[in-house]
Parts: sequence; C-alpha cells; structure tokens
Amino acid sequence: MTDDPKADSAPPAETRCGFVALIGAPNVGKSTLVNALVGSKVTIVSRKVQTTRALIRGIVIEGHSQIILVDTPGIFAPKRRLDRAMVTTAWSGAHDADLVCVLLDAKKGLDDEAEAILTRAASVAHEKILVVNKVDLVPREKLLALVAAANERLPFARTYLISALSGDGVDDLRRALAAMVPPGPFHYPEDQMSDAPMRQLASEITREKIYQQLHQELPYQSTVETDSWTERKDGSIRIEQTIFVERESQRKIVLGKGGATIKSIGAEARKELADITGAPVHLFLFVKVRENWGDDPDRYREMGLEFPKE
Repeated sequence: MTDDPKADSAPPAETRCGFVALIGAPNVGKSTLVNALVGSKVTIVSRKVQTTRALIRGIVIEGHSQIILVDTPGIFAPKRRLDRAMVTTAWSGAHDADLVCVLLDAKKGLDDEAEAILTRAASVAHEKILVVNKVDLVPREKLLALVAAANERLPFARTYLISALSGDGVDDLRRALAAMVPPGPFHYPEDQMSDAPMRQLASEITREKIYQQLHQELPYQSTVETDSWTERKDGSIRIEQTIFVERESQRKIVLGKGGATIKSIGAEARKELADITGAPVHLFLFVKVRENWGDDPDRYREMGLEFPKE
C-alpha cells in the first residue's frame, strides 16, 4: 500500500475525437444514418431531395471517442445557383473532415451519380470508408458484386453493409468510426448531440413538415426562418417562424383552404419540437413571398452556405 491516492487509480483512457463527413447522392440515406448513429433526431429526413442544405453535425459518444458527423447536402449535377452552393459545401465538408464515409444506395448500385462521386472522392486525402445502405432490399450476390466493383474503382479502408432505417449494421459502423478518429480531447460537451442551434433545428423541422405535406405541389425553393425563440416563465417555449416562398401561388398552397394546411404543418412541427425540447411549445407560423430569394447572398449565409458568384 502507499499513501499516494493516485497510485491505486488506473490511468485515464485516451480520448479520441474527429469529424466524419458523409458523402453521397441525394436520398442515399445520409440524414437517416446520422439520426441512427446519434440515436436522436438531429437532421431532417424527407422524401424530397435536397433537404439538407448546410453542414448539420450530429455528435456521437462511443466509449472514449467523440464522433462529429458532418451530414453534407446530397451531391448531384448542379443546375441553379443554390444547387452549386450545396455541392460546393458538400465537397468542402469532405476535404475538411478527418474521415470520409462514401454512401452508396444498394438498390441503385454504381449509377452515373455514384460513379461521379467515386471519381471526385479519389481527390480527398483522408481515409475513406464505403457504406452501402439499404442492404435489406437487395440479394446478397448483388451486394457482394457492388462492394467488389466499388472497391476496384476506389480502394476503401473498410466496407460496411447497413440499413440506416432498421439499424442493421449501424452499431458496427459506430464502433469502427470511434476507433478510427484521431486521438485528442472532445470538442463538445458530452451531453450535446448537435451543434446546430435550436433555432436552426426548429426551422429544419418545420421545413420537413412542409415537404411531407406538399412534396408534390411545392418545389423545394422554400425556406423557413425562426424569427424568435422565447423561453417563458411557465417553462413553455414560444417560437415564431416565417415560411418564405418565391411566388404568391406557392403561398396559397402552403396556407391551404381556410388555412387548413398551415395549421396541420404547425401542429406536426409543434408536436416534434415539444418532444425534442421536453417542454410545451407554442408555435406561430407566417407565410411570406420573397421573390428570387435563391439569388440573395444573405439567405445563403443564413443557411450556412457560400454564395456562388456565378
């Protein structure tokens, strides 16, 4: 025995921390995977492509490792200014990360979008992990052929077959990422799941509800801004948001007959916000027309995107 209390204590385990970028085509399941890895909803999931506009990070604690997930906008052939900004942001997220997970859709396989992503991913210097998603929808022989073809096109450090929706394979991927991020101190408090401010998360949730109800009628040139977030003395939260669309005809679609659609959107968003915050939520939604907002540099900055000059 010794009088030194430190002598009997085990040395602290080495902590690891790093940024992991998720790269893939639209609707490959990046947002669903972030939510599955974190175990909580931190980024919106929608059938509408291009819902993730900025680099919204999910934060995972696995053992003595902190994994900071960068959920990038889906990579696709850009046509408009907003498209170009999102694609540029996605690739900057890949180059700035410590590790890169390239996601492929098992059903789509190596289509033109996947081929283009593999070609460009070759220029990213970091270790790359192949993640094949939606594996429950494809026969095993087809999966093995896809994995072999992808690794032939671009050598990956590791390959994981998962279903982000059901959770199959997600735990194995989480443990692998925890072991692969570099040694270092945690960047965020252990109880913090996302560095997206609550205002931004609230905007994302309302935008998701718009897509769920109007995905056929309203193009994705709509944005939601949280104007105020007030925590009241009774413990409830008052949130005011403005939904911006580009034309008056779109504003009427969002409002719906007698305001029915906007009421339904608000009810769904309010319920989810209350679940996340653990407090009663009073949500007030307004719809305004902001013509050509897709060409306004200020709107891009608010979404965390760099405004393309051309």
